[in-house]
Amino acid sequence: MLLSGLKNKTENNRFYISVYGTYYFIIYSTVMKLLKDRILKDGKSFDGGILKVDSFINHQMDPILMKSIGVEFVRRFGNLPINKVVTIEASGIAPAIMLGYLLELPVVFVKKAKPKTMGNMITTKVYSFTKDTTYDVCVSSDFLTPNDTVVFIDDFLANGHAAIGVKDLIDKSGAKLAGMGFIIEKSFQEGGKRLRDLNIHVESLVRIKGLGNNKIEFEE
Repeated sequence: MLLSGLKNKTENNRFYISVYGTYYFIIYSTVMKLLKDRILKDGKSFDGGILKVDSFINHQMDPILMKSIGVEFVRRFGNLPINKVVTIEASGIAPAIMLGYLLELPVVFVKKAKPKTMGNMITTKVYSFTKDTTYDVCVSSDFLTPNDTVVFIDDFLANGHAAIGVKDLIDKSGAKLAGMGFIIEKSFQEGGKRLRDLNIHVESLVRIKGLGNNKIEFEE
């Protein structure tokens, strides 16, 4: 839900948000073009459907690009009645923080290890396709409750195992899932179909239909 510190409006195909009186605007297609151009310029693709974007998204980060990504997620989710943003450590934290900042909402990140100090723990298991292993993820029920309506944000959607694991945690907590947002979706893999078949509102800023040796193909 948009709070008092943030306002939005649409004029002439431009989306404006105001944070503490400062307006940012974005043409609907701008972020997707910026992101596609940056992926083509600095991303590295390999056989086997592998895309490395570690120079600007998930190792070294470009905060200016990340701010634009956050603004675009506001455009897509800002009018939903959400009161928290959820992500999973570690690569989803940056875009989730940007969205939480712009909407003035707390950000809860699911942990991939069980801290000894965490009480009231909700857990589930997630299969990692890249590492071919199953691991526990957890969140405290102090921060995810039946009173919450949340959006989940992450960097990649590929096979969807992490997203489905987070959905299980949200379901166990009694919270409501309003939608899921991803910076990059590999549409040639099954994750997007799995989530949409569960009637989840999925928003992906760019969708990639093919990856090969130095080859990146986007969905139109």
